[in-house]
Amino acid sequence: MRGVFVTGTGTEVGKTVVAAVIARTLLSAGRSVAVFKPAVSGLDDYASSGETPDHEVLRAAAGSTQTDDEIAPYRYGPPVSPHLAAELAGAEIDPARLRSAAAEAAAGADDLVCEGVGGFLVPLTLGYLVRDFARDLGLPVVIAAPPGLGTINHTLLTVEAVRSVGLEVAAVVLTPWPQEPGTVELSNREAVARLGGVAVEVLASVDLAAPTTWPALELRL
Repeated sequence: MRGVFVTGTGTEVGKTVVAAVIARTLLSAGRSVAVFKPAVSGLDDYASSGETPDHEVLRAAAGSTQTDDEIAPYRYGPPVSPHLAAELAGAEIDPARLRSAAAEAAAGADDLVCEGVGGFLVPLTLGYLVRDFARDLGLPVVIAAPPGLGTINHTLLTVEAVRSVGLEVAAVVLTPWPQEPGTVELSNREAVARLGGVAVEVLASVDLAAPTTWPALELRL
């Protein structure tokens, strides 16, 4: 399996944006790209707000023809942790199904871009975390993180968690990176790079509805 696993320092930190831009960059380089997300929750909120769900953003970014089930085998209405969403739906997430679906997606493309759910230690079940799924896939990991105050601690903790299970941290991506970064943002980037021993990239805000305007996010994978 070739590709990348995108996780984050928490929820709403830009994982989908980072994963989408990576997928688009690979597609623009002539690669065929499959996308995957083990579970999507909060579909009720997406429906009421008119925003595009994560799996649909990923599909458009990759120019993929995958179905919803092929991209995100588990999809839930409530905006809660996937293990709780599954419990509320009356059925537990099956790790074997996730591994099989991801492998099938990867088999049909040059690269797989997999986006996790929430942070690295979010439970898919109470015995199987996002961490465990990432370890099963064995892909290099990209960590999405905000650039502002507090990000050093959260990002370095995530770097340690990823490395603790033998996975490579390919890069940290700070997003949304301001047009005119201040002292805090610049210092945070330097601190994470030095203390984490990791490449730190930056990504400005993007218009998810206009993939052709996105900057490239080229990583050494």
